[in-house]
Amino acid sequence: MTRPVFRFAPSPNGLLHLGHAFSALLNARMAEETGGRLLLRIEDTDQTRARPEFVTAIFEDLAWLGFEWERPVRIQSEHVSTYEKNLHTLWSMGAVYPCFCSRKQALASALLSRDPEGQPHYGGTCRRLPRAEAAGRITAGKIHGWRLDTSMDPDASAWGDAVIAKPHVGSSYHIAVVTDDALQGVTHVVRGKDIEAATPLHLLLQQLLGLPRPHYHHHRLIFDDTGGKLSKSRGSTSLRQLREAGATAREIWERLGFT
Repeated sequence: MTRPVFRFAPSPNGLLHLGHAFSALLNARMAEETGGRLLLRIEDTDQTRARPEFVTAIFEDLAWLGFEWERPVRIQSEHVSTYEKNLHTLWSMGAVYPCFCSRKQALASALLSRDPEGQPHYGGTCRRLPRAEAAGRITAGKIHGWRLDTSMDPDASAWGDAVIAKPHVGSSYHIAVVTDDALQGVTHVVRGKDIEAATPLHLLLQQLLGLPRPHYHHHRLIFDDTGGKLSKSRGSTSLRQLREAGATAREIWERLGFT
């Protein structure tokens, strides 16, 4: 039988915190219990936020934590052409369309309904463009992103026409993650409940692209003393800060329920 394949896939836009440690250790434990493989992937498609020093910090923090992964590590920014190929496949199928709207224009056309993250649904201005006109704008070098037409799927439609590639940034999380999971043979996606709502988008992309569907498990989140979800953007205490304050890897394991 094929060995299960798990992966931990952080984004290098800040230092890892206890929530990341929990997810990494849970993936490691499940891989060990099932005799599976354990991969590390760096999800840095958003080059406006990713930093090389955070990639280095990820490696250092995980090594200190005792997390062991297979080499080589897949770095998403090194595989942009692969994601673009899948975007063009979706475009040829009519499943995505280029969006030329600025953020301000997209908000101006927004509907009253909102996606699971609370953002207003896009009004579909560019979805109504004739294909030939949209293609002409692309050829002329007009700045654009790509949106997935989710009207074909009742579950994914909760997101409206989701952005799967951004202007100036390139392929977004959604298209990159399903592409990589397939290419790396990932069989079990173990990630936090904060990502659970995005799963219908991923299932739809897998269906459209003919990609295998992994097993999904969305684990509990780790909260701070005020009951807030740990977050890089909120400045949650990082693993590096805990280590510098004298914490040991064993103490982190025990704190997170791994003994």
